[in-house]
Amino acid sequence: MSCEHIERVVKARGFIFDMDGTIALGDAASGGHKALPGAIELLALLRKRGTPFRVFTNGTAKAPAAYAASLRNAGFDLGDDEMMTPSSSAAIWFRKQGLNRVRVLGNDGVAAPLRALGIETLGASEPGDVDAVYTGWFREFSFPDLEAACQSVWEGARLTTASHVPFFATATGRGIGSSFAINKMISAMTGKQAKVLGKPSRTAFDAAVHAMGLPRSAACDIVVFGDDPALEMRMARGAGAMGVGLTTGLMKRENLASLVQAEQPHLLVDDLTSIVRALA
Repeated sequence: MSCEHIERVVKARGFIFDMDGTIALGDAASGGHKALPGAIELLALLRKRGTPFRVFTNGTAKAPAAYAASLRNAGFDLGDDEMMTPSSSAAIWFRKQGLNRVRVLGNDGVAAPLRALGIETLGASEPGDVDAVYTGWFREFSFPDLEAACQSVWEGARLTTASHVPFFATATGRGIGSSFAINKMISAMTGKQAKVLGKPSRTAFDAAVHAMGLPRSAACDIVVFGDDPALEMRMARGAGAMGVGLTTGLMKRENLASLVQAEQPHLLVDDLTSIVRALA
């Protein structure tokens, strides 16, 4: 790690962490999560230093509070309000856009943050007019759901999504992102592309920065940690933040040369222990 990298990490005003493949991995034995090396120590050190942070997973299978509880069970000192999902940033965006009635193609974890901000949500194939269609984690997706979503889009509803990446890291390898597959089907039928409201969008980044009590102008003083070049590294570079890549998930050293500039990490580490040493 260069002196420049150390200085930028030490002087950072806020940190954004991915979850799966970055600070933890799903633990099939417990049904929860298992911390990755250095992760618990790093968040504890930031807490001691008084530096704000947010854990932002691109998963929407659960509500933010449920993910936070799982991470606490794995040993992390993490409050419910320090955990975010794409639905956290999506809810803010819907409110700002005046889209108050949304058809949700997803489970309760997808819809909960929207309802918490007063947005009316309809089920995947529930009858009714909507302002937007929002896709997330939805393994129960069916043909009637596709028909209802397409009909809403044909009638003028905005097509939006939590995530549009095909894979995510798990303890047993790559998992398939359900919203990616659903988006492809809806787009094929309607000709509309889904607006991404989770990572790597600026919408997601700004929501996390705001949640930490920092101004949008603090973007260059934020450090983003993640294992997915197409998500965290692209989000960091797009916002002018520092991107730290982890090889504990999807990102591998031997694949760096094949990445486009927008997906290159500023710094690549094998785990978070080196970051702990730099801060300590």
